[in-house]
Amino acid sequence: MNQQTLKTTASQVIEISFQSTVHYQNPFREISLNVTFTSPDGKHIIVPAFWAGAQIWRVRYSSIFIGNHHFLSLCNDVKNVGLHAQQGQISIDAYLGNNPLYQHGAIKIAEDQRHFAYQDGTPFFWLGDTWWMALCDRLTWPQDFKTLVQNRKSKGFNVVQLVAGLYPDMDLFDARGKSGSGFSWQADLSSINSAFFDEADKKIAYLVEEGLTPCIIGAWGYYLSKIGIENMKLHWRYLMARWGAYPVVWVAAGEQTMPWYLESPEEKIKSQTLQKNLWSLVLQEMHQHNGFKRLITTHPVTSARESVNNTALIDFEMQQTGHAECTLHHAQRAAQSWLTAPTMPVISAESRYEALEINPTTTTQNIREAFWAHTLNSGCAGHTYGANGIWQVNLAEKPFGNSPTGLNWGRLPWNEAMHLVGATQLGVAKNILMTLNWHQFEGLPLKPNLIQRLSAQSVLIKKVLARLKLHGKTPNPIAGCISQDRSTALFYTITEKSFFINLGEFNLPVFAHWIDPTNAAITAFSLKKSSLNKIYKVKPIHKNAAGDDDWLLLISTKEFVSF
Repeated sequence: MNQQTLKTTASQVIEISFQSTVHYQNPFREISLNVTFTSPDGKHIIVPAFWAGAQIWRVRYSSIFIGNHHFLSLCNDVKNVGLHAQQGQISIDAYLGNNPLYQHGAIKIAEDQRHFAYQDGTPFFWLGDTWWMALCDRLTWPQDFKTLVQNRKSKGFNVVQLVAGLYPDMDLFDARGKSGSGFSWQADLSSINSAFFDEADKKIAYLVEEGLTPCIIGAWGYYLSKIGIENMKLHWRYLMARWGAYPVVWVAAGEQTMPWYLESPEEKIKSQTLQKNLWSLVLQEMHQHNGFKRLITTHPVTSARESVNNTALIDFEMQQTGHAECTLHHAQRAAQSWLTAPTMPVISAESRYEALEINPTTTTQNIREAFWAHTLNSGCAGHTYGANGIWQVNLAEKPFGNSPTGLNWGRLPWNEAMHLVGATQLGVAKNILMTLNWHQFEGLPLKPNLIQRLSAQSVLIKKVLARLKLHGKTPNPIAGCISQDRSTALFYTITEKSFFINLGEFNLPVFAHWIDPTNAAITAFSLKKSSLNKIYKVKPIHKNAAGDDDWLLLISTKEFVSF
């Protein structure tokens, strides 16, 4: 029985290797190796090990707890003395750097069940970017990948969505999905391609080293029928073994219930039901291997809650709110999810992609409006951005090309798309929220008649709306949120029209501010009281710096000069 003593620091990953003493014809399928880790407080977690090629297995471990951690390996082939009953010790010291993922730990669900937090309870606002195909060789390592990471980090992004090899908009083994080592699976599906993941390791580790949380989508939904449920379970066990020690988020599938693009309408109806059922089984399997208790959810066609048979399988709600949908739609989807049980954080994981070449092409204004309309109405847990050209990794000389349906989303290269203004403006948006007590915000959900509400009491009083004839198809403001202590509220309007606010819900006195959502410029103003008690009329001062009509209204017991 071998003894190993290793050292690392809090939250940083350490790797332990095991050499098999037995030769296996198909080690990926024949061997199941787990390692039990015991922390200084006596608690145990079971972590799957992964086949690393040849006759080598590896396990990765990390912990926020300082002290000595012990491990013991357990192999299904108990006679393999190289894999079974190996034990040792890991000494973990304090981390002294400034990486938030090492300082505070991986993200989790906050105590209020509405927001995210780091492991130590520090609030975490999710600002994600979408790099679906970042593990293919079109985004080269290290130059291209590091360039894009630094660009996004400078803008305030802290989450990156990417797919673990089984990409959207293509079939299995499409050449556009290759890395330098080929595809994520061998061509005959006999085993995973460990060399593909050796390459991917560098990208995942770099994201974490730069303080960005990898949000890993296992596969696009339709691959379940292409590789089969048993292979998909193995795929997910492998991913969780390989990257679970990192501060990642797990997403079972992309557009989980979406059938293969070219199926007939009748086939698609059957596939949607089948995929919901089978992916729910995969999610159950994922929970069994989730020793580090990383967050688990799924990326939906519409709603994660609606994509599973049991909402206990997901930790938070991802929505797809539509690339071509109007701003009201994004606001309504957020409000609906805020009101839906069970209570959990809500984010739009696929919204309006900037510069997406649909009819009409999505604009920076579309991106900004979708962010504020959805984020405020869902209680400010976060939002995920996407830029056309980045998600599919277009190159100037080698654009992605057509989807299986024949659609082409555009040729804009990724290194030009990373400079689109919308990403900068969402960084501005995050900074505005981070300056406020955003992690205490509650959504102001829309009622079915589109009257804005605050919990059980009206912010825009119903009788006032009736008297002033403000009923309409689009509410004004279109979204809003308020802090639990009633010290701060933030509203979003997309028109130049005036509207009314009720200060009866606030701790008084308060200050009023217009905030330009394009650049965070702030203008304080005096509220003008209407003839009704505590009802005040407000109107945007002029067009914003981009020449558009959208504005934020901040009501607070604190006076702000700048952000």
